[in-house]
Amino acid sequence: MNDQKNMMLAIVLSVAILFGFQFLFPPAKQPAQDQQTTETQPAPATPNAADTNQSFTPQIPGGAVDAAQKIKQTRTEKLDASARIKIDSPRLHGSLSVQGGRIDDLTLRDYHEELSDDSPEIVLLNPKGLDNAYYAEFGWSAPNVKVPTADTVWSTDSQTLKAGGSVTLTWDNGEGLTFKRVISLDENYMFTVDDSVINNGSTQVDLFPYGLISRSGTPKTSGFYILHEGLLGVFDGVLEEVDYKDLQESGTKKIDPVKGGWIGITDKYWLSALIPDQDSMLNQRFSHFRGDNNIDKYQTDYLGPKLSAAPGQTVSFKSNLFTGAKELKLLTAYEDKIGVKEFDLAIDFGWFFFITKPFFKAISWLHSHLGNFGLAILALTIGVKILFFPLANTSYRSMAKMKTLSPKIKKLQEQFKDDKQRLNQEMMALYKREKANPASGCLPMLLQIPVFFSLYKVLFVSIEMRHAPFYGWIHDLSAPDPTTIFNLFGLIPWDPPQMLMIGIWPLLMGLSMFLQQRLNPQPADPMQAKMMMFLPVIFTFMLARFPAGLVIYWVWNNCLSIAQQWVILKRMEKSK
Repeated sequence: MNDQKNMMLAIVLSVAILFGFQFLFPPAKQPAQDQQTTETQPAPATPNAADTNQSFTPQIPGGAVDAAQKIKQTRTEKLDASARIKIDSPRLHGSLSVQGGRIDDLTLRDYHEELSDDSPEIVLLNPKGLDNAYYAEFGWSAPNVKVPTADTVWSTDSQTLKAGGSVTLTWDNGEGLTFKRVISLDENYMFTVDDSVINNGSTQVDLFPYGLISRSGTPKTSGFYILHEGLLGVFDGVLEEVDYKDLQESGTKKIDPVKGGWIGITDKYWLSALIPDQDSMLNQRFSHFRGDNNIDKYQTDYLGPKLSAAPGQTVSFKSNLFTGAKELKLLTAYEDKIGVKEFDLAIDFGWFFFITKPFFKAISWLHSHLGNFGLAILALTIGVKILFFPLANTSYRSMAKMKTLSPKIKKLQEQFKDDKQRLNQEMMALYKREKANPASGCLPMLLQIPVFFSLYKVLFVSIEMRHAPFYGWIHDLSAPDPTTIFNLFGLIPWDPPQMLMIGIWPLLMGLSMFLQQRLNPQPADPMQAKMMMFLPVIFTFMLARFPAGLVIYWVWNNCLSIAQQWVILKRMEKSK
């Protein structure tokens, strides 16, 4: 009996400590950074020795800011300060800068900052020179060749880029080279950037294509250890993740030359990623550098192989740029569509990905039939219960038998209260005689742990769960229950602190946990009994700030377990 309770208590407390740590010690707020400053240039990215001239090291720009960009401007003023090509698609709107040919102004039509449709749409990219600049840039590096820079003003054949269409940017360097950039956009979030150079001169030129994503200022992150927010990429099929803080310490992290892959910057729900030509050997890196006023800047970039254009020839290099929501179905589709490997790893499904990812797919499939993610979670819980029914049934039968043995165990405890060794021997003999296993009651908890973690991860990282409603007062399954007993669920005009936001669903969870405990055999040790009695209260407070969808799952799972245990207990009582 004690072995069983010790094991169960250890399991429950382990979960409580793991999740309670973040409840009691929330992530620290990151200090705000004051203003944009001149940005220094990082160390150059160096291609393979075989591809370079010994006298030339190709460089990727670090985003140096000219005098005009140092002037404090609002986002609107910055956008109005230069000629732009409008971006207008079903899922994106914004513009790209004719100066530099940058993609630096994007807003997501389908997603809002808050639940209300009147809430501002998610702004993903911002122009260079702002405090929160976030943009993608492409270009060429070449020895003794005049190439377009971040300040080059291109000519264009169109004023609008629509889904399924393209725009062509052209620039002549006046020395026999014509640079062209064709930018196209699909119906979702994928840009294709096809850069080419036409050599109309009399000598061969060697050029190195590059692409970069630059972000100024350290963005506010959720700060949870179970989620990566920062720089990332997949190189030779292996995921590489770099936190903002780690990159501040290291400065630059270079990746060994590999063929293909992708590299970018991720938030909880949003991703900006460069996908260069997948058949080319690439030098890729993560960089951090700081301006005069301590403004952090982060950059991911790639440098392509040397391309040689003889007189009369044209060389080209094609890249893709993803800027949008991390929708699993969409990311997976791009793996086949453009041949990029492991693109779905941009979604941080965590250590239990082999459970989490199938769970997400199952919930999505159920949602397509039931029309509500909350109902999908309830249906999935039933499915998991059915899957593990034989194991759980055996465990609950053993627990029910242990409950019926409680009078005999209590009698043995009174009889041998001064002889612990004899008591243990008699109890083990009783278990063997009655064919009862005191440890089998831990099985339901053990089975629930990976399910709990996986569902928590799905609710926490999946964009599909963001702002997904249930019924009644739950308008966002990925957010905590908004009600609280401490203002009588809104009847009293008072907003309690976060630690007192104990809503209806957390209270139901605590109640169901308490009722389930009543069906289990009670610990013989009084101290353990008191600790077990307080666990529902502890979990009620702890899970109150967890996603409502997770709490609803826990309540529903407890109710199903209570029903299963009650039926088994009644059948055993009748069979006596």
